[in-house]
Amino acid sequence: MRITSKGQVTIPLEIRQRVGLAPGMEVDFEVDGDEVRLRRTANSKTRGELIVDQMRRHPGSGTMTTDEIMALTRGED
Repeated sequence: MRITSKGQVTIPLEIRQRVGLAPGMEVDFEVDGDEVRLRRTANSKTRGELIVDQMRRHPGSGTMTTDEIMALTRGED
């Protein structure tokens, strides 16, 4: 992985799926010597909780199309 000029890296999809990381989740960094560990924060919401939060923020969510709901469940904003 390369680090961008803003200090960002992309976590590969396979790893995100394996450990249950989703857009909007909070993570912590733990430094141990010259190694860095990334962890979900203890208070981080689950993927389902994040989806429900997104749906609640949309006014008129009862009128969302199936495509809009599917985009939310896939983490597509």
